[in-house]
Amino acid sequence: MGRRTLVFGSFVVDIMARAPHLPVPGETVKGNGFKMGPGGKGFNQAVAAFKAGAKVTLATKLGTDSFSDIALNTMKKLGMETGRVFRTDREDTGCALILVGEDSSQNEIVVVPGAGLSITEQEVDSLKEVIQDCEYVLMQLETNLDAVERVAEYAAESGTRVILNPAPAADLPEGLWKRIDVITPNEVEAEYYTGIPVCSEADAARAADWFHERGIGEVIITMADRGAFLSSASGKGEFVSAFSVEAVDTTGAGDAFCGGLLAAVSEGKDWKDAVVFASATAALSVQKIGTAPSMPDRREIEAFLDNY
Repeated sequence: MGRRTLVFGSFVVDIMARAPHLPVPGETVKGNGFKMGPGGKGFNQAVAAFKAGAKVTLATKLGTDSFSDIALNTMKKLGMETGRVFRTDREDTGCALILVGEDSSQNEIVVVPGAGLSITEQEVDSLKEVIQDCEYVLMQLETNLDAVERVAEYAAESGTRVILNPAPAADLPEGLWKRIDVITPNEVEAEYYTGIPVCSEADAARAADWFHERGIGEVIITMADRGAFLSSASGKGEFVSAFSVEAVDTTGAGDAFCGGLLAAVSEGKDWKDAVVFASATAALSVQKIGTAPSMPDRREIEAFLDNY
């Protein structure tokens, strides 16, 4: 187990329906299955990292409704610490409505962050010592942006490296760019920020340069089942192919990747090996239904890598 890490981000309850195909506007489709369970980018990534072997603290915010029990019960069952989970009775716990088309394994998602958008300055301030004690902090953009900025500020002060998964894509203040050490957009998010459609390795390299120009050391652009482009400001970029597996549900694959990446780098793996480990984590996750519940454990990841 590596050094302590912090995942700062959202929790939402995933409400998922599966259907033969995704409906077009105005169409009603008869579904084949329904599931409700824990999710949210922050929560998913923390669970993925924890199950992959990382020493993880999750900081998130919940309401006081019945949905909040889903987060706390899941964390307790896994053995994760819950001391940095904030609560409010002014906002509901977040939720996500997810549709999965069985013909394509693709999904459509609407996220309502709820309490996750109300993280206060005082709550972030209470994390200062945790941040100082961590080598990495991993964040996304499903929580309020001022809280993300404040965490990044404390990380910069203490020499803690910031990994940002910039999803869902949103305009970032100039000051935040300077505090990001590692960024992990997918091809859609990379195009949002850079204006460069990422359809090839050459496109990914040009997009990576855009991020490097903003002072970001490591850029990892994920390109779904094709793989990921890894680029370091200090050297040449390279493409890491994805593992070929039969996908059942791609929801949460990006979160599995980010959690696996965090676990790997916290143990001191180099970036290439960390991307391979993250890719294996994602490949295993898409073979199960759901998000947080689909995250593989360390033994599964190692066995998968041994087989390849």
